[in-house]
Amino acid sequence: MAKKDDLQQWVLDALTTKGGSAKLVDVARAIWQTHEDDLIRSGDLFYTWQYDMRWAASQMRRKGLLKNAGASPSGVWELL
Repeated sequence: MAKKDDLQQWVLDALTTKGGSAKLVDVARAIWQTHEDDLIRSGDLFYTWQYDMRWAASQMRRKGLLKNAGASPSGVWELL
């Protein structure tokens, strides 16, 4: 069963697949396309995963994996 902490890796995988940069909606779409079954079976995470995906991005910024929000175009997430 998927957990909230899995989303950091999923965001990283989605951005890597997209060449290191993508709009938030494209990251969400990539996660859904790859992990739909995991999310459906994840209990409460199924209802919160898009919010939790944003939490994961914030954690990744703190770890130095993603550019700060102000350093990227609005709505775009970019790997460092």
